[in-house]
Amino acid sequence: MTEMSNHNEDGNTAPDSKDQMVTGSAWMTAGSIFSRILGAVYIIPWGIWFGSYFFQGNALYGKGYNIYSFFLIAAIAGIPSAIAKQVAHYNAMNEYGVGFRLYKHGFILAALTGLVCAALLYFGASMFDGGDARVVPVLHSLAWAVLIIPVMSLSRGFFQGYQQMAPSAISQFVEQLARVAYMLGSAFIIMRVLHGSWVTAVSQSTFAACVGAIAGTLTLAWYYLKNRPTFNSLVANSKNEIVVPAKQLYQEILQQALPFIVLGAGITIFQLIDQYTFFNFMRGTGITSTVMLNNLFAMFSVNANKLIMIIVSLSSALAITVVPLLSEAYTRNDREDISHQLTNAMLLFAFVMIPSALGMAAIAHPLNIIFYGTSHKDLATAVLAFSAFVSIMLGLFSVTSAIMQGVSQNKRAVRYFAVGTIVKLALQWPCIHYMGVFGPLVATTLGFLVANILILNWLNKSFGVDFPAISKKVNGVLAFSLLMCGVAYLLVQLVSHLLATFMVVDSRVGSLIVVVIAVGIAGYLYVYLVLRTRLADTVLGDRMRRLRTMLHIK
Repeated sequence: MTEMSNHNEDGNTAPDSKDQMVTGSAWMTAGSIFSRILGAVYIIPWGIWFGSYFFQGNALYGKGYNIYSFFLIAAIAGIPSAIAKQVAHYNAMNEYGVGFRLYKHGFILAALTGLVCAALLYFGASMFDGGDARVVPVLHSLAWAVLIIPVMSLSRGFFQGYQQMAPSAISQFVEQLARVAYMLGSAFIIMRVLHGSWVTAVSQSTFAACVGAIAGTLTLAWYYLKNRPTFNSLVANSKNEIVVPAKQLYQEILQQALPFIVLGAGITIFQLIDQYTFFNFMRGTGITSTVMLNNLFAMFSVNANKLIMIIVSLSSALAITVVPLLSEAYTRNDREDISHQLTNAMLLFAFVMIPSALGMAAIAHPLNIIFYGTSHKDLATAVLAFSAFVSIMLGLFSVTSAIMQGVSQNKRAVRYFAVGTIVKLALQWPCIHYMGVFGPLVATTLGFLVANILILNWLNKSFGVDFPAISKKVNGVLAFSLLMCGVAYLLVQLVSHLLATFMVVDSRVGSLIVVVIAVGIAGYLYVYLVLRTRLADTVLGDRMRRLRTMLHIK
């Protein structure tokens, strides 16, 4: 295990905060990206096996998962992030023993919240089905995951409090691998071997979340046992000057955790607003076909969302990493370090998020065909491209809300999110009425835009954010990203035209060729530009020198 000690009062020095953030982000990003990619790639064979029921099955899957996500966040109760924050807080004071006791008490809380929320979801499923009885068996299968995941997530938070992101990232990947394997295996057997009900197949696909949770938990247990001597040594050499009663530990966890529920569920809350308003509002526009409404809902809330969340996971990984680092600086009352880290976080967010979003928009057409086929391809492409731009606001909220948590401004962040939610609710009907399937996306963008502006304004007033420095570098990122986007779009058109002479371009194979060529060339162009101009160095540090050497870039 790598060095666990943080900056503390004994004079032990931690790695540079920027290096910690980049290293931690690299691990969390890798784990999150691989998990998201697995969570998206499965849709190709899964969709093939569902056949004509694909969009209906995906819509049902999305309805169940949106509700499950809210219950899961409530079950997790923000405890993992709170544990990460508080463990980092006490570790910074060389009070590892207190942090370890926090973990033990948090474990009990996580087990209890998981049990309560799983029971509510299972026995109260009919109250949340939104008038679609087919959602009930899906929720029943998902309840088992709610029982296990809180404990797993808590353990990830414990490792993150030690700035150890590898166990979390690897367990996340293992969890997703087991989940996808079960999903595909059960779907194939039910739909192709047994020729069974597509609703049953969806229910088993969602039960895969429980299978994945078991695999992820076992991975974390292995890491814990492997590094138990190190943990014991740190606890044994703690100052042990602070005595925190069990009651106070529970209070600290809950005080930190409860606002995390709202903030962690931010994106999910907006998705639930869409789920419970879209169908009725769309019927008001004259579309009454249940099948058509489910298809439209699947396009923006499930299909596009599954792909853009790969992008959002980039910023989410960053968000998770920055919380304990900011907590340490806040504990030391180091305002300069807080301001520096805020600037680093914003730059790192822009560096990865902007080109990812613009790139996805540029290749939306072939990308949509790869994952979802040619059904409603033009509309689905437009929805995916628009959603790619929306992802910037979602990702930014993940980062800004995490920053607010790191500086102990949870309640304030909740208030700002509430304002954004009011904006979302107020605009939902007129946006859907005038813009149809794009309406919920517009309302979501504006809602999160307001919340982000309020948060950034407060952070700037309180700690000072070097916006001039950020703007200068972000402008460079934006310019290179736009150039990359333009090149990618032109390559999509050119390669598609060339391939059309000897194969069907709008096929999964043809689209895959187009995507690989466009992403490969345009992606390399972006990397070349940020390395050649040294822009990458200002964001990621001197380690970019080695990459320049490898790529023979002066």
